[in-house]
Amino acid sequence: MNISEELQKLQQLYQSGALNDEEYAKAKGALLDGQQPAPPRAGQPDPAAAGPAARTQQVNQWAMFIHLSLLAGFIVPYAGLALPIVLWQVKKPEMPELDVHGKIAVNWIISLVIYSVLCMLLFFVFIGFLLFPVLIVIAVVFPIIGAVKASNGEVWKYPLSISFLK
Repeated sequence: MNISEELQKLQQLYQSGALNDEEYAKAKGALLDGQQPAPPRAGQPDPAAAGPAARTQQVNQWAMFIHLSLLAGFIVPYAGLALPIVLWQVKKPEMPELDVHGKIAVNWIISLVIYSVLCMLLFFVFIGFLLFPVLIVIAVVFPIIGAVKASNGEVWKYPLSISFLK
């Protein structure tokens, strides 16, 4: 493959979003200097192999992880509060499409905390004993539904979630 074909391939990767500005500039500079572009770093997919379909699949997978990480609190206390936020913030610069899923997860976390406090207050009038099991069930079911929808490329706003972040 000659240098013009390489530059054209590089431009296509950049336009498809597989390469960011910095990666594009480095690879273009290396090509123009007559060097072979650096191979991708360990643990990162090859941008040439990651087309739009692969990127969409990767975004859907991370969106699913964000939703399922809400269930981590049932295994490790408070992990369900922190892990979705950490995943969202770490992956958001790389995949801006995850922003909407992260906001949905954070809105659900805040709403769930509010509903839990209300249930605890309602324990004094015995209504909380009925509402708390319902809250636990929806705290499991909603993230699972959100994860399934996210893996299919859909955005699902949890019912009963208060929109703090828009």
